[in-house]
Amino acid sequence: MAVTGMIAVFIVGYVFIALEHKIKINKSATALLMSGVLWTIFILSAHRFGLTVEQVNADIATGLESACEILVYLIGAMTIVDLIDLHGGFNFITRKITTRNKVKLLWIITIITFFMSAALDNMTTTIIMVMLLRKLIANYKERWVFASVIVIAANSGGAWSPIGDVTTIMLWMKGNVSSQGLMGWLFLPSVVSTAIPAFVASRILRGIITAPGYEDESANLPEGITEKDSRFLLVLGVLMLLFVPVYKTITHLPPYMAMMISLGVMWLVTEVMYDKKRDIEESIKERVAKVLKHIDMSTILFFLGILMAVSALESAGVLGDFAGFLDRKVHNIYAINTLIGVLSSIVDNVPLVAATMGMYPVADPTTVAAAADPSFAGLFVADGPFWHLLAYCAGVGGSLLIIGSAAGVVAMGLEKINFMWYLKNFSLMAFIGYLAGIGVFMLEMLLF
Repeated sequence: MAVTGMIAVFIVGYVFIALEHKIKINKSATALLMSGVLWTIFILSAHRFGLTVEQVNADIATGLESACEILVYLIGAMTIVDLIDLHGGFNFITRKITTRNKVKLLWIITIITFFMSAALDNMTTTIIMVMLLRKLIANYKERWVFASVIVIAANSGGAWSPIGDVTTIMLWMKGNVSSQGLMGWLFLPSVVSTAIPAFVASRILRGIITAPGYEDESANLPEGITEKDSRFLLVLGVLMLLFVPVYKTITHLPPYMAMMISLGVMWLVTEVMYDKKRDIEESIKERVAKVLKHIDMSTILFFLGILMAVSALESAGVLGDFAGFLDRKVHNIYAINTLIGVLSSIVDNVPLVAATMGMYPVADPTTVAAAADPSFAGLFVADGPFWHLLAYCAGVGGSLLIIGSAAGVVAMGLEKINFMWYLKNFSLMAFIGYLAGIGVFMLEMLLF
């Protein structure tokens, strides 16, 4: 009865999260409430699970520790990206794009988006690139085409990098994948999943952009900040983000430790920079302490609620039972992950990946040897094909619908892209690219 109640609460909560824009209830509120109710049901029914109250409290502490590692990482990353943006660092990139040929511009923007989202994150990259479009293209329908390709490129670009998407961050921080393994196995599938939709979209575009001239981006710099300052913070910020996987590889410490160092360096540098600019009023200085006040805490709390809710289901054995069901009925990692990818276009990929990680613990050699099907169990070892394919499917699958990813929701909001328009014009080509990428991954498994 307790298990049924927990599943019902999770499903209802999920529906409310998916329908956030319809019911006008913030998904963070739903996630936090759902998490609290699930743990309440679990601890009140602890005796039915053969557990003591102390054991349940220990599970809560373990779940919170795991969630907070990810949240500390995200807060650091979001602060660094916001710091670069507020100082006009990304303007340097936009000024380098001068072509007015529509097809050439599409490919330039696609390539920039693909690699930028691997170093930053798909949502931030989408915001930057869509805002760029407004300065280049006057026709909103043409911008919709470009913005849709940006969403696809951002999601695919984030899938092959350990710091490109929240889901890859989760898998990487928990040791399910390594940065080298993720980039090595998923780069080509991600390229293919981007190139196919971009190629089809390029066939739609013709002619030259007739939009007005480009704006002087230096006018958008904060008062007292020079072009040199802006460019320096861009380079330093990107290097600090790329430092994280290198630090983890060398020291084997959790990634959030490296992110704390990176944020500390950015904080120190900007403090020194502003201390030298004594002619600027303190109220307009974009110090880190000020930037931290603008961090999207709603998103942070959403992740907290979702991760703790999934932790409750994992502790109750619900996810393990569902994993056993899939093993018995499907027993194929390609079918399982393809389904997860399709589902990620309908519901948020963060809880999907969190739930999947709870369903399938990382297998060690002893577990593999003792399994009924050792060859299948061996696919779930650390840096195994199941986890790499999960990262790809959860990230790229979000492109199948405009509401299927944070990048898509941002583009939809900024450009007022119609849900049905995207469904008719891009969902099929995104799905073809998605399947083609899976095919490339299977080919890599076969050959290497």
